[in-house]
Amino acid sequence: MRPAPILIPLPDAAATEALGAKLAARLAVGDTLLLFGDLGAGKTTLARGLVGAWTGEGDETPSPTYTLVQTYDGPGGELWHFDLYRLESPDDAAELGLEEALASGVAVIEWPERLGAFAPPDRIELRLAMDGEGRRAEIMGFGRLGKLEL
Repeated sequence: MRPAPILIPLPDAAATEALGAKLAARLAVGDTLLLFGDLGAGKTTLARGLVGAWTGEGDETPSPTYTLVQTYDGPGGELWHFDLYRLESPDDAAELGLEEALASGVAVIEWPERLGAFAPPDRIELRLAMDGEGRRAEIMGFGRLGKLEL
């Protein structure tokens, strides 16, 4: 049975960053957050709020679009932020340290469609979509993260 999604309206960028911060408080080592959405849907904005809350620093969080992965240390462990937009093959994800991230840290993955069969069974999927002037988030947990509460 597919879990029921949690639907959250995001009227502006501040609400999107706040949702990221809320998720940071919920995540633990071994968790994976997959961020789906079109270009401009707010994936990097959400990740910025998440990384800031995870590290406790308000510094600007760069998108790993060109580096493909950035790591951040926080009190809860290491957070790996992947942007797979430029990957040509799911096999390329292994070269970025994906297995290490899944085993020893928290993985936040933008453009997870590029993972193919490498997507972990225990994951949170967050889908961002335009909704009028703002955005809408649809969140579902799978596997051991299936009983997701925010």
